[in-house]
Amino acid sequence: MEWITNPEIWVGLLTLTVLEIVLGIDNIVFISILAGKLPEGQQKRARRLGLGLALITRVLLLFSLNWVMSLTATLFTLFSAEISGRDLILLIGGLFLIWKSTKEIHEKLEGDEHDSSVKGNASFSSVIVQILLLDIVFSLDSVITAVGMANQLGVMVAAVVIAVGIMLFAAEGISRFVNEHPTVKMLALSFLVLIGVSLLAEGLDQHIPKGYIYFSMAFSVLVEMLNLRMKKSKRKPVELRNVPKEETK
Repeated sequence: MEWITNPEIWVGLLTLTVLEIVLGIDNIVFISILAGKLPEGQQKRARRLGLGLALITRVLLLFSLNWVMSLTATLFTLFSAEISGRDLILLIGGLFLIWKSTKEIHEKLEGDEHDSSVKGNASFSSVIVQILLLDIVFSLDSVITAVGMANQLGVMVAAVVIAVGIMLFAAEGISRFVNEHPTVKMLALSFLVLIGVSLLAEGLDQHIPKGYIYFSMAFSVLVEMLNLRMKKSKRKPVELRNVPKEETK
């Protein structure tokens, strides 16, 4: 029970939990968008099952750390980049994320007639399979981050469980907000394309600092929140100052 009085463990748990929540936001967005294609009565179940699968995948990977670490061994070389098992998973996951996000954007922009024809085509099982595939990719990134920050398995498992619990609590609100605002949904899909490109770069050993990605996403969300607030306030449009007026003859 010495861990209870060890401040380093508590600081590590808090830091890792926050990081796991940040890394899980894109997972929530993807699950929310896919679940939104199902009938309303199945959406909540799909979100919960998707996050439950994410938790199980992360914990199983944590309990098989030796196998996860073995994924860093080089399998082959592509464009002078050494590709390992982890890189291969990231490449496949990145391509799938870009393809799926682009397909969703295309469907959303095709118009009401096309949207009504494709709506309802998604089955519960197909949505869960797609969520599971991306859960594996996101979980691998999450677990590798956890291993790099903490040395104790108990701390890593606790951080993952707490983070997924918070994500489960917030998933419904995030999903509702995304589905009620079409521009936010398009922004979220654009974020998923960005994350897919990041996974591709990571798989080819081209590291992109996640701080840059999260900053650009946060800035875009801030701009979108300002746009939504202005739209909701229904004020008179802002007029620019010092605009030269037309000369009257």
